Amino acid sequence: MVLLQNIALQYGDRHLFRNLNLTLRDKEKIGLIGRNGAGKSTLFKIISDEISADEGTVSFPKNFNIGVLSQTLTIREDVEILEETMTAFAELLKDQARLEKLNESLITREDYESDDYMKLVQEISDLTEKLQILDPANTEASAIKVLMGLGFKQSDLKRSINELSGGWKMRVELAKLLLRSPELLMLDEPTNHLDIESIIWLESYLNNYPGIVLVISHDTRFLDEVTNRTIEIELGKINSFKGNYSKYIFEKAKMKEINEAAHENQQKQIAHKEQLIEKFRAKANKAKFAQSLIKELNRLERVELGHENTQEMKLEFPPAPRAGRLLYDIKALSKSYGEKNVLKNVDLQIERGDKIAFVGQNGQGKTTLAKIIAQTLNPSSGELNEGHNMKIGFFAQDQAEQLNGKITILDTLYDVIPEDMRTKARKILGGFLFSGEDVDKKVSVLSGGEKTRLSLACMITKEMNLLILDEPTNHLDINAKAVLSEALERYDGTMVVVSHDRDFLSGLTNKTYEFKEGKIHLHHGDVNSFLASRAAEDFRQIELKTKEKAIDKNEAEETSKPISSLDREQTKKLQRRIQYLERDIDKLEKKITEVEMKMSDPEFFQSENHQSEIEAYKKLKSELADKTDEWEKAVEEMD
Repeated sequence: MVLLQNIALQYGDRHLFRNLNLTLRDKEKIGLIGRNGAGKSTLFKIISDEISADEGTVSFPKNFNIGVLSQTLTIREDVEILEETMTAFAELLKDQARLEKLNESLITREDYESDDYMKLVQEISDLTEKLQILDPANTEASAIKVLMGLGFKQSDLKRSINELSGGWKMRVELAKLLLRSPELLMLDEPTNHLDIESIIWLESYLNNYPGIVLVISHDTRFLDEVTNRTIEIELGKINSFKGNYSKYIFEKAKMKEINEAAHENQQKQIAHKEQLIEKFRAKANKAKFAQSLIKELNRLERVELGHENTQEMKLEFPPAPRAGRLLYDIKALSKSYGEKNVLKNVDLQIERGDKIAFVGQNGQGKTTLAKIIAQTLNPSSGELNEGHNMKIGFFAQDQAEQLNGKITILDTLYDVIPEDMRTKARKILGGFLFSGEDVDKKVSVLSGGEKTRLSLACMITKEMNLLILDEPTNHLDINAKAVLSEALERYDGTMVVVSHDRDFLSGLTNKTYEFKEGKIHLHHGDVNSFLASRAAEDFRQIELKTKEKAIDKNEAEETSKPISSLDREQTKKLQRRIQYLERDIDKLEKKITEVEMKMSDPEFFQSENHQSEIEAYKKLKSELADKTDEWEKAVEEMD
């Protein structure tokens, strides 16, 4: 359990937190939500002791580990992917070796009453408790499983880290963190660098995670799948709701409705009593009654309406100019980077009114094709036939980073806005939550979300009938993402969206192209239809493999040589012997574990019969070694 008490933090005149109290309980999966700038990442930094609060304390249990997915990479560049990932186990393997050494030392010692002996026992107890949470066995297999779950292929594991993009390096960092398995796992926007397949895998992993998970995310589908508690930061206060994000939305709306009704009812009662006070205050025979009403009002606990940040981004794409029926006719298009073929002989038609989603694993060519369609990147070969009167609007994945940090927000818009619209520049920026003196801020001081909003503001000043968006939601909070989604639904032009955000894509598109091994595959419908068809195909593949295994097994049985009755009888005896030995070994291991747990308690050595139990423990260890040797010989004979 983690306890935050009376946390306060102030930046200049702004109180980010004041008297903030929060408890994180064992095994909770918590979604931390709030608008950009509400203080979510700051709260992460306070919990992880990266920054100190002005007031208050953060308390943890003894030997409590915290793991944070930081946006700052701390991995080595000149080593292989698997080698770097295995560093997650460095402390675990060190602890395992230390525990084994201490247990050997404990058996040979007889100074049971000494302080040194008691310190040794306490250290064994602490290490045993720690290693019960983590499994030191099969570390490399675990590392490979997690890396492949996050999208790496078996052939990638020997690649050098310095060959990877920033997003793939972040996956290595996430893999190391998951393998460390800290008691508190803190993830800040973990889905930003993941594709849909990896996100689904991560959801499953986190659902079975043994510790506390605290996650910041704008991906509401991810929050729904993973979390069982939602904490909202709003105007410096904490609101806690039991349940996932969808449950939070429902409960908050219900709570607001109840609170407003209670407030309205109380205001009526207050008004009525105030009328009575005014009526009877001046009358001598009623003055006492009026005074009692005044005292009653003074004691009344007022129902206050919650203060919400109701500012919303206002986004409306301009009407799309009329275009020809076919905007693009792409034939046999290929793109290579050196020897690497990203796209191979791709055929694609984009018709007027299409709403298209590009999905698939990272590195499969989604962004590459988006750039080629946007005419910011040339293909290696193939035809790119452009339709009549096509006007392109392109939001690149790094659009926010392309802004000039040395100029102001207002000057950024002035640089792109048509001359006849310059008088509307401040109004446009106001719709994107830049008002008053904000417009004179330098772009360099803006957050990622603010830069994304500014980039969108610049985009809507242009005429376009083919809108291409590459990961437009990465830095937007949940509210801004919803505004963008609604604006795109109203947009009357043609659209291509590259995104891994299932909630954002849901209902937004009518065609979904899956990118896989240099090819693209069309699925009619939105992302939900695509995922449903993928799930059905995966199920069919599993059924097919099961049938193939059954056929192979039958064929093997039919072609196998007959075994003599003597050999068959000897085999059965060996099988029974191995089973009996495995049962005995299992029982011995359980007994040894029970004794070791007793011995890890300092009070064990105060008992009268502790010496006899130690002797029994030694005997059990010896018997286990004998049984294990016998089992190994039987297995070798069986082979």
